[in-house]
Amino acid sequence: MKATTLSDLRCTLGEGIVWDDALRVLWWTDIQESLLWQHDPATGQERQWPLPQRMGSFVLTDEPGVLILGLAKNVARFDTRTGTLTLLAPVEPDVAGTRVNDGRADRSGNYVFGTMHEGGPEPAGSFYRFTPLGVLQRLALPNVTVANSIAFSPEGTTMYWCDTHSRRIHACDYDGQSGATGHVRVFADLRDADDGVGHKGSPDGSTVDAEGCLWNAEWGGNRLTRYAPDGRVLVHLAVPASQPSCLAFGGAGLDTLYVTSAREGLSARRLAEDVNAGAVFQLTVPNVRGLPEARFGHAHVAA
Repeated sequence: MKATTLSDLRCTLGEGIVWDDALRVLWWTDIQESLLWQHDPATGQERQWPLPQRMGSFVLTDEPGVLILGLAKNVARFDTRTGTLTLLAPVEPDVAGTRVNDGRADRSGNYVFGTMHEGGPEPAGSFYRFTPLGVLQRLALPNVTVANSIAFSPEGTTMYWCDTHSRRIHACDYDGQSGATGHVRVFADLRDADDGVGHKGSPDGSTVDAEGCLWNAEWGGNRLTRYAPDGRVLVHLAVPASQPSCLAFGGAGLDTLYVTSAREGLSARRLAEDVNAGAVFQLTVPNVRGLPEARFGHAHVAA
């Protein structure tokens, strides 16, 4: 299960990778460069779209090539076929220093995302869901500094999320129809994973496989971790970059794991050592399959 480099591209802050099972392509964002990327694994062809703001995350829709974007301070609709971008809702316009970060479509077709505070360590970020009716709703979850790890159980009734700085992943009960949350609990504590040899990974992006296990990219940890639904660590998989940021199952059998990474924050010396920083990786995980990515406006509960 060795990760290999998917392309020669090196992102400043690659994030939010998604497999589009309709177009059979990968999408991801380079947040700091305000770029949307598309990669066709069958041909190796890549395309990019510059955006007017940095984009923290995005979700697919039922229209091929049309995405709902979480721009720094706006939710927007983007038609990659025509380049038409339509702003749909402002996000925290009166909160200085925050921007949209991680997000994902829930199993009921809403875009659920969190914000992060770039202006300091204060927990000024929040979690939201944007509904197909155009309503932006703040979720009843604690404030965070850096919202990440948003993912949903196969049936959609458990939401996973984290504040990366806390090094803990949380889970909560979640109602996709109302957005109600409850029973917030610690799902995994990466502070307990310190191995005595300097492992200091922090939780970044996550996805859930067909068995309901959570996969998490460990920023600063050079690895991915698979957790059982009860939070037990099942496996660690090495990644040849220090800052893996997000991951997605894709390919025809949903059995290939794709992983983004970042160069941001690394010194010239570290970059000389971390030659794959910012790359997108792929690896095949035997006997594990992902779930089709949920789409905005379309309920998709795994059987």
